[in-house]
Amino acid sequence: MKRSLCTLFLLLTITIAAIAQSRVTSNKNNHNFGQIQWKEPVTAEYIITNTGDQPLIISNITTSCACSDATWTQTPIAPGEKGKVTVSFDAQALGRFEKSVGIYSNADPALVYLKFSGEVVRQITDFSHTHLHTIGDIRIDSTAFNFPDSHLGDKPTITFSVVNQSDRPYEPVLMHLPGYISMEKSVNVLQKGERGVIKLTLDTDKLSEYGLTKTSVYLSRFTGDKVSSENEIPVSVVLLPDTKTLSAAQRFAAPKIMLSDKQLNFITQLTKKNSGAQDIRITNTGKSPLIIHKLQVFNPAVNVRLKKATLQPGESTTLRITVRKKDIQNSKQPLQVLMITNDPDQPKVVIDIKQ
Repeated sequence: MKRSLCTLFLLLTITIAAIAQSRVTSNKNNHNFGQIQWKEPVTAEYIITNTGDQPLIISNITTSCACSDATWTQTPIAPGEKGKVTVSFDAQALGRFEKSVGIYSNADPALVYLKFSGEVVRQITDFSHTHLHTIGDIRIDSTAFNFPDSHLGDKPTITFSVVNQSDRPYEPVLMHLPGYISMEKSVNVLQKGERGVIKLTLDTDKLSEYGLTKTSVYLSRFTGDKVSSENEIPVSVVLLPDTKTLSAAQRFAAPKIMLSDKQLNFITQLTKKNSGAQDIRITNTGKSPLIIHKLQVFNPAVNVRLKKATLQPGESTTLRITVRKKDIQNSKQPLQVLMITNDPDQPKVVIDIKQ
């Protein structure tokens, strides 16, 4: 009897071990670069999801030639979480290419192959793979201009490129450019088939408030063009306090925010009622006053009420978050609360809401 039980237990253990596996799932099996410029290296990024039920550990990445190099997420990837595999290609040889990337891990199977392909040319004529967005006869490689987590005093930059596919000379102009963003162009006028690079610089000192600022700019399609929804490009900036210039002593004496929760689930409440409310307890566990500079919501279904915006060391307060079911469907904006604080380690806190 004991031997039968031991055998059954062993078989059960082996079965469970066989079932419990990490699994590699990539967001794409082949990255097509299209045409790329000769001797200008390019990078492909694969988002790896662990679709198994055990932590995924990527042990090594191999490429099919010495002309490419790879980096990957070194830490274990929990079930349902994501990691990255990034491959750089040197583009030294002209012509078409197709290369493979081998991902070695503790998953089943232990080796998964991904691919990247394209064509190295002296002059790019096909921009359909790199500039996916069209505005009239102009191709652009960005559909939004974002300056995330910009600290006061910083002057971050972003670049984007445009391609003139019209039959006439084209001068790229961004209409309604806000005063806190400046624009520089690599080429003032683009002939047919030419590409130009535009650099946008954010002057954070010209922003008046912490938190998220949204606006829109409009890319001209031709001389004398006007603004419309067809040439609109959204712009977003998240401004945070200046924490980079703090000394070690100032950081040691800084405030520290602690929240009872950063994810709220309203599914049960909104199933039974038209609205729900939940409280988050906020505590300052640091050594100086904690200031909550800004609270922002993006969906009209969400309301917030904060009892106190300045907390002394050891003091707590309550943030009440209310969600109205009938207003959720009227907006595509995320159900989130953005909080800006003077905690140098957490100047931005995002509270996610599930419904």
